[in-house]
Formats: sequence, C-alpha cells, structure tokens
Amino acid sequence: MLVLRLLNVVAPAYFLCISLVTFVLQIFLFIPSMFRDPSTTPLFSPALLHGALFLFLSANALGNYVLVIQSSPEDLGKGLNLGKGAEVVADWLDGSRSPGSALPSTHFCRLCARVTQRHDHHCFFTGNCIGSRNMRNFIMFCLYTSLACLDSLVAGMAYISAALSMSFANPLAFLTLLPHSISQFFSGALLSSEMFVILMLYLWLGIGLACAGFCCHQMLLILRGQTRYQGEC
Repeated sequence: MLVLRLLNVVAPAYFLCISLVTFVLQIFLFIPSMFRDPSTTPLFSPALLHGALFLFLSANALGNYVLVIQSSPEDLGKGLNLGKGAEVVADWLDGSRSPGSALPSTHFCRLCARVTQRHDHHCFFTGNCIGSRNMRNFIMFCLYTSLACLDSLVAGMAYISAALSMSFANPLAFLTLLPHSISQFFSGALLSSEMFVILMLYLWLGIGLACAGFCCHQMLLILRGQTRYQGEC
C-alpha cells in the first residue's frame, strides 16, 4: 500500500514535468525552427499553424486533466464510519463479507478511502478515482494527450531531420535512431540537446500509444455498458 500511495504522488508529478518539457521544446525549439523556411508566407506559415494546433491540443488535454480531478466521484460512504473499521466496511461494500449485501454498482477504493458509484479504476496520473462523474473527461484527456504526443513526435522528427540532415522515409530509420544516436553522443558527434530531443521522441511515442490504448479500451467498455472493475469481476 505504501508503494501505491507513493506512486499516487510521483505519477502526477511525472506527467506535469513531461507536459512542461514538451511545452518548452515546442515553443522555444520546434516552432522557431519552422520560421526559418523562407518559402512560406508569414500568415500561413507552418510555424503558426503548428503552434495553434499544439496549443489547442495542450489546452484541451490539460483542461480535461483538471476536470478529471475536480469532478472526482462522489463519496457514497460519507455517512459510514470508515475510520478504524475501513477494512470491515470495504468487505461489506464489495460483498465479500456478506453475499448479497453489497451496494449495487459501488466499489471501495482503498487509496482514496471512498465509495464510488460505477467505479472504473484508480488513475495514478491524476491521483483520483475514475467513475461515472469524470469518465467523459478522462476519455477526452486520453484522446487529446495522445494527439498532443503525436503532434510533438512529428515536430520533433522534423527538427531532428533538419538538424542531422537525415530522412525518416525508411521506417527502419526511426527504429535505429536511438542506438546510433547513443553511440554518436558518447563519441562527441552529437549535441546533448539533440540527444535529449531524440529521447523525448520515444517517450512521446510510448505515452501516445498508451493513452490511445486507454481511450479505445474505455470506449469499448462503454459500448458494452461495463466498467473495468465489473469486467475484472
């Protein structure tokens, strides 16, 4: 339980740090590098269009992130004594202590110490339970986060392509980019800033795929009329 409580604090801090680093790279590195193309008009330059798209995706991702926390599921066990008898009450609520006595469609979260309606899961990145009240915002958060990661991935690949004079037309170029970059970095042929961007490319790819997977999985459960907790039972 101590490890889970620690993860409940570290995961939100990790997400906010990644978001801040992504914002700084986009605003101060990727977007300014797009202004160097003299063939584009100032009004419809790729830098302005990309900047507007990135700000739109980021605002929606962070906005829904805040709404997930603000719209946390209501604690149905406020009237119950969850102090010393938390373990007993939890057993009663989920039906393991007395069959047929569980409150319908409820679940007791030991991390949040609350009873939630239509409990789906506990999200460590928001430090909050996901239930009927904030499910919509959680799905939108996953969707916009995956799109923002995709946007950052494309912008980062364009920056690295121009900085290292390489092409990503061959899919193997991205797969072999990391090992080649590590060898060049330790040999002194690659700048630390460029190495950092390359590491962020793989991080954006992983986070984007994970969020897209969460979004698709939640949509599938909604279409089935289930929650993740009900699916595991």
